[in-house]
Amino acid sequence: MEEFVMGGVATCCACFFTNPLEVVKTRMQLQGELQSRGTYTKNYRNVFHAFYTIGRHDGMKALQKGLVPGLYYQFCMNSVRLGSYQLMVNLGWTKNSDGSVNFIRSVGAGAISGVCGAFVGSPMYMVKVHLQAQASKQIAVGYQHQHSGFFQAFRHIFGEFGVLGLWRGVSAAMLRVMVGSAAQLTSFSMAKEFIANTKLFSKKNPNNILIPITASMLSGCVTVAFMTPFDVISTRMYNQGLSKSGRGLYYSSVPDCIKKLYGQEGLVGFYKGVSASFFRLWPHTVLSLVFWDQIRYIYKTAINK
Repeated sequence: MEEFVMGGVATCCACFFTNPLEVVKTRMQLQGELQSRGTYTKNYRNVFHAFYTIGRHDGMKALQKGLVPGLYYQFCMNSVRLGSYQLMVNLGWTKNSDGSVNFIRSVGAGAISGVCGAFVGSPMYMVKVHLQAQASKQIAVGYQHQHSGFFQAFRHIFGEFGVLGLWRGVSAAMLRVMVGSAAQLTSFSMAKEFIANTKLFSKKNPNNILIPITASMLSGCVTVAFMTPFDVISTRMYNQGLSKSGRGLYYSSVPDCIKKLYGQEGLVGFYKGVSASFFRLWPHTVLSLVFWDQIRYIYKTAINK
């Protein structure tokens, strides 16, 4: 249980700092939805322009839109994801007989833990996307859901579409986090082991904080490269409007989303907002993994005294 709580707390700490970048990323991923390049107005030209535009039209508070569901999501999803992954590590399922990290087993453990976490956190992520996409008319992108807040959104979705409505788009989320988690946790474990073995930072202190920081920076780059296309798909699936029967107005399934996205926007459409993804995911990955690593170290030190 401790591993689950520590994983959730670590990512909540990171979320508070990186949520403005999440707002920017969501807006950029929805910009020009199912429109060919050059046929729509680019309200957000890049990450820095997006910050300026949102602040100017929606106010600085808008950069923290979706923070409440974002914190709930981070705690629920990552307490399950990081907790279950660390449980598998503790049981020795990700290592070879000599104690070294096994690449295939680590990927499998990361993917499994990611799927479990994504399923648990899906309702919170959907509401987060809806709130972060809300914008004034001049700079609005994507479908505009008329929610007034986190709890009102939950009541509205549950009232209109029942329990299943809260898990709409979960298949895309599970695919997104499965790929991202496998890439992030595996690359972090292997990078951390490699850096520790070089003794570059650990000649005097084997628990030197520079080891997890450097490993998480490398992990962030790997995660962005693999995860961004699935992140765009997930955002589109979650944010689309629904008919009265609860069917998506734009996409009927993940394969349908992939087909339409590629057909209308091309390969670059899958990497919309990649700069925002990097600026957001890199510090989020670093902060999450460093907080997680240090919280676990402090906890172990405390119980061993």
